Amino acid sequence: MSIRADYIWFNGKLIPWDEANVHLLTHTLHYGLGVFEGVRCYDTKKGPAIFRHGEHIERLFNSAKIVHMKIPYTFEEIRKATFETIKANNLTECYIRPIAFYGEGAMGLNPLNNEVNVAIICWEWGAYLGEEGLKKGIRCKISSFNRHHVNIAMTKAKICGNYVNSQLAKMEALLDGYDEALMLDPDGTVAEGSGENIFIVRKGVIKTPPAVGILEGITRDSVMRIAEDLGFDIKEEKISRDELYIADEVFLCGTAAEITPVREVDRRTIGLGRPGPVTTKLQEIFFRVVRGEEEKYEHWLDYVE
Repeated sequence: MSIRADYIWFNGKLIPWDEANVHLLTHTLHYGLGVFEGVRCYDTKKGPAIFRHGEHIERLFNSAKIVHMKIPYTFEEIRKATFETIKANNLTECYIRPIAFYGEGAMGLNPLNNEVNVAIICWEWGAYLGEEGLKKGIRCKISSFNRHHVNIAMTKAKICGNYVNSQLAKMEALLDGYDEALMLDPDGTVAEGSGENIFIVRKGVIKTPPAVGILEGITRDSVMRIAEDLGFDIKEEKISRDELYIADEVFLCGTAAEITPVREVDRRTIGLGRPGPVTTKLQEIFFRVVRGEEEKYEHWLDYVE
């Protein structure tokens, strides 16, 4: 599905969508060292609100720190620029993509003397894994591609080039007739989806892999906090591949995917082959939270000024 809006915030100013261009010698285009975020804005009774905006901006700056990149704007400048971009495009709900990348200049593997460019793009984007997937669940396969080792590609940073790994897994899954890939870590235990964190429910306990070799998902953290507040027993521990097959429920979560049930893994039906009660409850509360309908979590919303 193509995306489109009117304006993009690029290096400090709003410019028309079609004029947001870069040179072919942009360093990040060749070598992949850039950092980005995925953020969502939801329509609420009080107007558009960005979900856990501060945590996303903080993670953007942390990613940059990990890779020795100096973003030439402050936290608050990025926050205000995001508001500006949403308003310029007359959006009430949207996906937000801040990205910092090295521009043209020196080529070769050292980017440190090249200019750091920053852009913020906002566009309307529905359910990443499909509306039907949100309601009925999706089909997944274990990928033949493993997730990164923590000392190969810094896994706490959301780095552009790291996502080649995700793309290979995603394409493989789609070409094999599945909706999404599930990836194992270098030790052979479950890591995450190609672009989502993973949870299982088994014997009344919610489990998710520890955030060691995977990105510290902000939606993942939200799900864990909501689950704890609802009184569920939730644990961070390693999950084997075959434990997925015999789980009562499996679901994926992320900013793009939100909370998406999994009904099948490697041609094994999960539970009864439809979203289970725990997944359904968490999904229901999550969508109330992001739309400002749960006062307890309203501090997670950054209303567009």
